[in-house]
Order: sequence, then C-alpha cells, then structure tokens
Amino acid sequence: MQYVFKHTHPYNPFIDYSTEKLIVGTLPPPRFTTGELKDGDVDFCYGSKDGQLWPILNKIFDLNLKFETTVEAIAQRKAFLKHRKIGVCDIVASAEREKIDASDIGMQNIELRDVLSYLEKYTKVHTLLFTGGNSKNGPEYFFRKHLKEYSVSLVRISDEVPRIHEFIHPSTGKTIKTVSLIAPSGAANRAVGSLKEYKKMKLQDATFNTVDFRVLQYKDFF
Repeated sequence: MQYVFKHTHPYNPFIDYSTEKLIVGTLPPPRFTTGELKDGDVDFCYGSKDGQLWPILNKIFDLNLKFETTVEAIAQRKAFLKHRKIGVCDIVASAEREKIDASDIGMQNIELRDVLSYLEKYTKVHTLLFTGGNSKNGPEYFFRKHLKEYSVSLVRISDEVPRIHEFIHPSTGKTIKTVSLIAPSGAANRAVGSLKEYKKMKLQDATFNTVDFRVLQYKDFF
C-alpha cells in the first residue's frame, strides 16, 4: 500500500485587527510539519533556509535579520510584519503527498482555509499578496477556487507581471486587490530568467540575479 504523508500547515494565520496586507501562499516544506528543521531554518512562516521571501524583505528594508533557528529570529519577523501591518494567511490548511517534498503540484486531497472568513473578520485588509500565480496548485489558483464557492470572480486590473486583480467580498462588499508576485522560491528562478525585463537588466549588469529582480518587484507592494 502506498504511504501517504498528511501535510498539515504548522502555523495559524498571523493576522490581527490592524492588518492591511495579507501574504497568501500554500504550505511550508514538510519538515516544518514534522518539526525536523534544518540548520538555518526559522520556525515561522516562510522560514525555510531555501526560501527567498525573508532574504528579499531583508534586502528591501535593511532589516538585519537573523537566519537561524532561534526565538530571536522569529521575533524579528513578527515585529517587522506588525510594524508594516502585514499578515500571513496561507490558503492551504492541509494536503496529502505520496512523495514527501515541497512541490505545490504534488499536493492531493487539498483542504483550503476559508480566507474570505478571515477577510470578513479583519476588515482593514485591502490587499492580498500571492506568493505565486495561477499555475496549478499555486496560491492564486486556489484562491480562485475558493472564490468560486461564493460565486465571486477575480477581475483583472493589470496583466503585466506581477498580475493585479480585484474582487468584491461577498459579505462586506469591500473591494480587495490581489497581487500575484513571482514565487520567492528557487523553483521559480527559471521563470524569472525567461522574462524579457529580467534579460534586459541582466545584459546591463552581469551581477544582477533573480533575487535582485524580485527585490525590484516586491518593494512596490510591501
């Protein structure tokens, strides 16, 4: 019989009544669920040592973050998010995997969080920052499925990367913007490398890399 790993999100949404922007991803790598962290992981949202979200934000805001498995590293990230009125509410509550890895495409029998109910409760949120686009099992893809349950659709505002949409919350009537950022993961580097804008910048500066490109993109939205 095929072993199936139950990949449960290890963190509750990080959100309060002052939150104005919400980072929405999928799930952290399975080791965050099992507690078998690597040296350099931070036991918090997007804390994987292989992830790029915190290095990007560290660079944008000159945060002097620690990248280590310590209470201090967690506290630094929480303080930054609170100061910037940013929350985190990944859309996947749990999934099953036959292969224990961090790929979005490998998720099966997915249970989604009711993000709209959080938005109904925390009414200051005006922007969702998706850590990935509409490819299968990405955060925007799941959010579209979630909206469909309420007969709500995303309306396109801009088709340039990062793509921007908006929707009207079915209960509050509030218009909320969504921004589909390039995923802050190594797996997305190939996609970044194929972008015309990236190639142009790389030609102008040979030291320019995919993290630098994300820094330029992310700084307009955080």
